[in-house]
Amino acid sequence: MSLFKRNPFGHILFLKKIIIRIFGLVSHGRYRKFNSLQIEGSEILRNLPDSGVLFISNHQTYFADVAAMFHVFNAALKGRDDTLKNVGYIWHPKLNIYFVAAGETMKSGILPKIFAYAGSVSIDRTWRSAGKDVKRQVKNSDISNIGKAIDDGWVITFPQGTTTPFKPIRRGTAHIIKTFKPVVVPIVIDGFRRSFDKKGLSIKKRNVLQSMVIKEPLDIDYENEEIADIITKIEFAIEQHPSFLKVMSVKEIENLKKEESALNKQRKFWS
Repeated sequence: MSLFKRNPFGHILFLKKIIIRIFGLVSHGRYRKFNSLQIEGSEILRNLPDSGVLFISNHQTYFADVAAMFHVFNAALKGRDDTLKNVGYIWHPKLNIYFVAAGETMKSGILPKIFAYAGSVSIDRTWRSAGKDVKRQVKNSDISNIGKAIDDGWVITFPQGTTTPFKPIRRGTAHIIKTFKPVVVPIVIDGFRRSFDKKGLSIKKRNVLQSMVIKEPLDIDYENEEIADIITKIEFAIEQHPSFLKVMSVKEIENLKKEESALNKQRKFWS
């Protein structure tokens, strides 16, 4: 393989490999030492095709969620069963893993820019910009780039488009599923909100049990299912349907409300 071989987005694969190695080594302790990541479903990952896969997940921090998935995916592909033991799996990572992220987030500093090179498919959010609600058209180039990434490998997306729990699923995710017909794999995560700060760069609390459950691919009729039906499937698959609120304790709901209130104050301060 040429040292300067590039992926479809023009990124040099050798440089991408170095970035993933470095951040993999630096972040490994966040899921094995300072906190513990409980994993389910590694065998599902090993049975997936090399490309044409879309992972849908709930979202709790900007970067820690994705970093954990990079670890779990690579560990599983190197034969680890529901564990991140022995970080050597990151030495030869899967290089066609991508994640969909807001362009403004990935341009907000030197670290996000480096993360972006590791696999970001940056898009312009149609509903929010610079901490304010907006309404704008979806860019065709954004849709095209997501399709390009799906054709090339595995793509991680957070269909709610926010780290606030139980927000509606964005219709764009369902449109992407109907358009590109990927294998759709749900992931449910928990504990990241308690262990990391909002960005997922700093450890907020130690000895927190984090969890990641990889589920079997969804059964989707790409031609005949309506957008609304796919959205409902996604809500249940990533456990963000309103019915899941009924099984949460009053204290958990109150904590979620407090976190959302604090986030809204932070947004107003910076806007």
